[in-house]
Formats: sequence, C-alpha cells, structure tokens
Amino acid sequence: MFRYVLMFSKNGSVKYTSHLDMQRLFKRAFRRSDVDLAYSKGFNPHPKMGFAQPLSLGYEGDGEIMDFETNSGIDGGSFIKEVAGNLPSGISLLKLGMLGDGTKSPAAALDAAEYKVYIPLPFDAHRMEEDVSRYMRQEEIITLKKVKKSKELKSVDIKSKIRSLTSFETCDGTTGLTMLLDCGSRSNLSAEAVISTFLEFTDLGCGRYEIEVCRSKLIFELDYPIDWL
Repeated sequence: MFRYVLMFSKNGSVKYTSHLDMQRLFKRAFRRSDVDLAYSKGFNPHPKMGFAQPLSLGYEGDGEIMDFETNSGIDGGSFIKEVAGNLPSGISLLKLGMLGDGTKSPAAALDAAEYKVYIPLPFDAHRMEEDVSRYMRQEEIITLKKVKKSKELKSVDIKSKIRSLTSFETCDGTTGLTMLLDCGSRSNLSAEAVISTFLEFTDLGCGRYEIEVCRSKLIFELDYPIDWL
C-alpha cells in the first residue's frame, strides 16, 4: 500500500463546486487516469482518499491538500499530467508527496490555515491599521454559532482562535486582510466568523457579497513528514 499527498489549487468559477462534488471529480479523474486506488473493505467499499479540510463554497484555494492510497507506486510527473487532463478548468495540480507508514493523515495533523480576504474599497493604511488594532484589542470577539444537536444559536468567543490579523494593499489599490486561524480537528475557526464580526465592528460600508476569499495556505504540525516528490 502506498500513501500519497496531493497539493492543488481551486480558482475561478470552480470555486462554486461543493466539497462532495470535488470528491466525485477527483474520484472520476483518478479512474479515467487508471490510478490504482486502494479501497476500503466491507459491504460498501469506497476509495481511500480525503481532503485535509473542506473548503467553503465560494472560496478559492491556493494550497489545498488531499491524501489517497494506491495499491501500486506511481510516477509523480506522469501522474500529475494525466490526472490534470481529466479535471475541469480552475483546478491545478501543484505537487505530489508521499507519507510513510504509520504517519497520521493530513486531516489529523492540520494546525492552522491562512486566508486572504479581498475587500473592494480603496486601501487606507492608517484606517485599516487602526481598525485591525482596535478589533484585536477587544477582550472578547463574540459571534453566534449553531449547536449541532439542538440547532440553536449560542454566543461563542472566537478571539483565542485568531492567531493573527493584518491588512495589506492589493495590486489594484484595494483593501486586503490576511488572517491566520486555528484549523483542524483540535480547534477550528471559520473565516466567515472573522469576516462578519470584523465588518460589523468596523462598519466599513461593504457588503459580504462584495468580498472575495482565498485560503492561501494550510499549515500542519511542526515536522509533519511529507516527502514531496
């Protein structure tokens, strides 16, 4: 059994493809490329493949990670070329790596995620620096979260899960935010919670529907052993 990690990007209109449909896309592309995927045992076997962390619908991703297992070894260069030809426009395969036996999955090793938030307002360095500073100086940053079982909304403090927040000027002179947030099975914060509370706190005068988001990087535990080919 061989364990692989694939890094890919998801940009353009394909960002509106759901997580489940992304699973189907890759499964179909692997099958058409004659990748010898390993399958689970039991009554309803399924391919041993998964994503480190589902990407929210409408988000772009520059460094998404998926892992899969095969019954036989594959050549990195020919694999990427073959599979890429069976994927839709907007999905680019970046690099392939291997995981050793006994290494935890990327989903289990995921620690944080970096997001780029693009706000279509002229960049005002002084105001954004002040807004970000005031936002992060709050003792609590409260948002509403739906409880899974009861479906009720409860107030939660998300401040401890925001590792950093900075502003920047985009190449076209508009406003950008870089957010580093907890991400993974141990602690996870949705970028939407930060965006909504930041917009409400700063009163920028920009609707959520005008804002674009890209998950630029997934960050794993220190010394997580991916052997990139």
